Order: sequence, then structure tokens, then C-alpha cells
Amino acid sequence: MVAGGRGAADDVTTDEIEAALRDVARLGGFFALDTVRGPAPGEGRLTPEGFEALARTVNERYGTAEARIGVSVAHLGLAARLWSPVLACALVHGVVPVMDTVEWAGDGSALRLAGPRGRRVARPIAASADAVAEQADGVLQRVESRLPAKVAPRLLAGNSASALVGSAAQLLRSRPGLRGPLTELTGALLETGRLRGTGRITGPGLTFRRRSCCLYYRVPGGSTCGDCCLIR
Repeated sequence: MVAGGRGAADDVTTDEIEAALRDVARLGGFFALDTVRGPAPGEGRLTPEGFEALARTVNERYGTAEARIGVSVAHLGLAARLWSPVLACALVHGVVPVMDTVEWAGDGSALRLAGPRGRRVARPIAASADAVAEQADGVLQRVESRLPAKVAPRLLAGNSASALVGSAAQLLRSRPGLRGPLTELTGALLETGRLRGTGRITGPGLTFRRRSCCLYYRVPGGSTCGDCCLIR
């Protein structure tokens, strides 16, 4: 059940949630979330083994043996893949996909949702912050319970906040008419649970300054990201 204790009257049909996800996938990139009706035979959910393989690929790509770098960068990418479709469905279609059956779509980082279902969001939109956060950051935290390397909890929370605001900024560029409710919901989400205190929005384009670092600057030839706390 989506956080907030709402009943079956708030459920949406599989057809409706699939249509919403197909629509927001047109925004591109991390907004794409495929669906499959029913659990895929032989496939796991967001398994620790799948995440460990992603983190290892990151380390190989950037030529670093520091395990926590691969974990952090892979975690940031996963956060973006969770936040983007959830946020877009909530703002564009007024529904939240229930993400407890999200799973790896193959050997890469893409995801899909098995047995898709969803719930309607509350109005005003900020009242849905807990429900939206549960279906993105809540899923992310369950993955974090079995990471292959130790990473500071505030770094992980900062990654989630960074992915949230990055997804919101991309949605704003694609759908500028959503500025009001999008800004309202993003602000409410940054005050929800562990995201509180992770950073602040710094401009009308939803630029962001986080209070932790994702560690990308530590890869050979790496640099700071646009929202990094290390930027002066």
C-alpha cells in the first residue's frame, strides 16, 4: 500500500498505470520504465547481485578500485531511474506507480515494473509527498540495506535528493507548464524523511546544491558535479 493509508478507492487500473508510464517514457532517459504483466520467470527484483554488478561496471569504466565510488555512482543512477518515472507520473497523470515489484530489466541498469499497479495522488500535490517518496526513496533504501561496500548514510541520502531534483529539473524543461505543482512537490519531498537537510534548491530552473559528495571527483580525471558541496 502507498504510504498514507488510503483505501482501494484510490487504486488505478493496470491499463491506466501502463499508459501513464508509456507517456512519461517519452520524456527520455531515466523516465523510461518498462512494464511486464506478472513476475518475469527466473528474474529477481532489485537484487544485491544485480546492484553489485552495476557498481563493478562503474569501477571498471572509470578505472578505479575504490569500491565505494562504484557503489555511490551506481546508486545515484538507480535513484534517478526510480525518482524520474514516479515524479513524472504523479505530476503529469496524478497517479503513483507502486514500485515494490520493480526489477532489473536485464544485465544493465534499466528497470521494469512487474505486475504494474498504482494509486491516485492527493490534492494539493504536496500532500502526496510521503506517498511519492515511499515509491522512490523507500525502494532505494531497501536496496541500500545490502550494498557491497560501506558508504556513509548521508551520502546516500544526498544521492537520492540530487536524483530527485535532477529529475524535477528535467521534467520542468520538458513540461514548463508544471512549474507550480512541480516546485511545490519537489520542495515538500526535500522536507520528507531522510531527505530533510540534504541540500537546497538554488534557482528557478531547480538547480541544487547538496551537502554531501557522490565521490565522482575521486575517479581518475574526475571532477565535481554541478550540485556538489565541494564547489566554491
